[in-house]
Amino acid sequence: MGRASLGEFEHQVLLTVLRLGGQSYSVPIVLELESCTGKEVAPAAVYIALQRLEKRGLLSSRLTKGTKRERARRYFKLRADALARLRDSRDSFNRLWDGLEPLLEEK
Repeated sequence: MGRASLGEFEHQVLLTVLRLGGQSYSVPIVLELESCTGKEVAPAAVYIALQRLEKRGLLSSRLTKGTKRERARRYFKLRADALARLRDSRDSFNRLWDGLEPLLEEK
């Protein structure tokens, strides 16, 4: 049986975690997503996606202790299966795009 496919936003979240060094918490993920996509991203949507991806075994997380100066943060890290999914997805899209460049040229 095949693995459940990633939704577009989940895919973007995983790529962003990878872009940030494979480990990050929600605020930098939101900022990087906005920077890369040019679209506003709801922090709650990112946090929900992170929880869903962790539940699916694609991310792991650890909670840091809060201090007087800084609140506790949950850091998310890509798991091996997430990297495999991202590679598979990239390869599938590359195969789909192969040979289509002439069709995209303006006439």
